[in-house]
Amino acid sequence: MAEAYPANETRPRRRGRKVLITLLVLLLLLGGLLVIGDRVATGVAERAIADQVSKEIAKQDAQSSPPEVEVAGFPFLTQVLDGKYERISIRLTDVRGSVRGDALTLPTLDVDARNVRASLETLRTQQGDVTAETVDGTGTVTYDSLAKLLDRPGLTLGERDGQLVVTAPVDILGQKLTVTGTAEVSVGQENQVSLRFNDLDAEGLPNIPLARTLLNNYAKGISIDVPLPELPFQLALREVKPLPQGLAVTAAAKDVPINSAG
Repeated sequence: MAEAYPANETRPRRRGRKVLITLLVLLLLLGGLLVIGDRVATGVAERAIADQVSKEIAKQDAQSSPPEVEVAGFPFLTQVLDGKYERISIRLTDVRGSVRGDALTLPTLDVDARNVRASLETLRTQQGDVTAETVDGTGTVTYDSLAKLLDRPGLTLGERDGQLVVTAPVDILGQKLTVTGTAEVSVGQENQVSLRFNDLDAEGLPNIPLARTLLNNYAKGISIDVPLPELPFQLALREVKPLPQGLAVTAAAKDVPINSAG
């Protein structure tokens, strides 16, 4: 009889292990279903936001490729119940708007809305405010689109040592010369990029006042304020900086009504 105890003790342990393994498998399956459900709900929300953003862009008489939307934070359903979302990221590509008959292009415009508040009742009825505590936008303006606005044959723009540089052929007093120089780039009024070409020169420029006056007049003619396409979510231009790929623009806004942007 003494030899029966080990066998009797082992059987309950094995049963206990089987029950524990079964519970773990069930919990993993349940957790997987919850994750799948959460991701499905996130996908639905992201598609709905993308559709709304497309409508707002169309209202502004602008165009872009279909928006890419990402709702950050996990679990998403908990954010829905709380009525607060950590971050909603929106990427727009090939953003175009009409400026002086030409297309001013932003190859990318990345928008980050943080601490977005939207009650469950607002989402259900589509009535009420959806607001973001802060919205930040970053994008680029291509040098080709800027050069088209300046409307000078042969003019090219680029970046060197953090400065906007220009090269263009000119005819001064019957001589064909190549103008080179840099521009001051700053934020102008009403979301405009201010370009001021104050430092231009041309090799072989005649050393007479009239030649210098003509060159200065050329510089004034290409010094303009460039209006950007209307930015969504009340974004206001804060900074502009020359980079190799184009002019980098940074915009921001606070306490933004997301569901009535435009």
